[in-house]
Amino acid sequence: MKPEAASALFAGPFALATLSAPGGPAFPALVTPDGRALDLRVAFGSEELTARDLLDAWDTAIARLAALADDNGLDRRPLADFRVHAPVEPRQVFQSGANYRQHVIDLHVAHRDPADGRTPEEARAEAAEIMDRRAAEDLPYVFIGLPSAITGPYDDVVLPAWAEKPDWELELAVVIGRPAHRVPVERALDHVAGYTIANDLTDRATVFRRDMPQIGTDWLRSKNAPGFTPLGPWIVPATSVGEPDDLRLTLALNGETMQDESTKDMIFDVARMVSYASQSARLLPGDLVLTGSPAGNGMHWGRFLRDDDVMDGAITGLGAQRTRCVAEATS
Repeated sequence: MKPEAASALFAGPFALATLSAPGGPAFPALVTPDGRALDLRVAFGSEELTARDLLDAWDTAIARLAALADDNGLDRRPLADFRVHAPVEPRQVFQSGANYRQHVIDLHVAHRDPADGRTPEEARAEAAEIMDRRAAEDLPYVFIGLPSAITGPYDDVVLPAWAEKPDWELELAVVIGRPAHRVPVERALDHVAGYTIANDLTDRATVFRRDMPQIGTDWLRSKNAPGFTPLGPWIVPATSVGEPDDLRLTLALNGETMQDESTKDMIFDVARMVSYASQSARLLPGDLVLTGSPAGNGMHWGRFLRDDDVMDGAITGLGAQRTRCVAEATS
C-alpha cells in the first residue's frame, strides 16, 4: 500500500524514513510534510547508509537533516514513487504492558474468574487501586520483543493459522538517539531521537500458558510472529513532537473507530518508561521503547482480527499507517 496524499503528513519540517524504489534496495530518506523524499545516501555520500547509522550519530545528524530540509534546491521525489518500509531496524525492542489506566481496568474485569462473585463495579474499583499502587511504587512492566516481528506501515499482516484471537494494540513508539544506561527520569528524554507509530499485535489465546499457568505469560508466542509489529511510517524528531504525554492515538478497523485515547492516560509517561528500561539494560540508538496500548482492543470489543480486515492507525503529529490482514495459507 502507498501513503495517502495529505496536506501535512506529520508535525515539523522533516522526518526520517526508510524507502525503496521498485526493484532497488532500501535506503534512508528525508521526508517533508508535502509528501516528497530526498535520498540521504546521496546527501551524506554513502551508498551503505542506513537510518540506524544516522541515529548512531543523531546529535550531529539532526542538524544536517534540518539544513537539508531547508534547502529547496535539492532533488526530491514524490513519496508515491517509493515503497515505505519500517523506518528503522532496531537492535532491541522494549515493550510495555499494562500502561494505560482505562485499558488495564477493562482487561482486569474481562479476565476475572467466572466464579468471582463481585460486581463489575467492584472489580473495576480493585483494578483502579492496583493501578494507583503501581504508579506510586514506580514499577512499569517492560519485556523484550523481537526485531524480526517488525514490518512496514503499509505491508500486509499475515495472521498465523495457530493464532485464535489476534488483536490490535496501537502504541506510541519511542526511538532512542543516544545510548542510555541507568539514566534518571529527569534526563531520560535527552536520549530520545524521536517517535513513531507501532501496532503491537497480540494473540490473546496464547498470552497465558495453558499447559502450566504457573509460568505466566508467553510473549514469544503471542507477540512475535513475523509482521506482528507494523512500524512507522517515519520517525518524527522529538523537537517537532513537543509534549509526548498528550498525543491522541486512534485505530479504526474497517473504518470503525476502536481505539481513541490520549497518551495522558498512560500510568507511566515516556520519561519514566525510558528511565526504567535503562536501569536494567543499555538502550542503544535505534532501539524502540513501546509505551503500551490504550483501551479499545479486540478483547474489549469481543472482536478479533480476521482475513481481509484493514487497520488504520494514527497518532497526533506522527502520520498514519494502514495494514491489511491476510490469513496464512494452509495446505
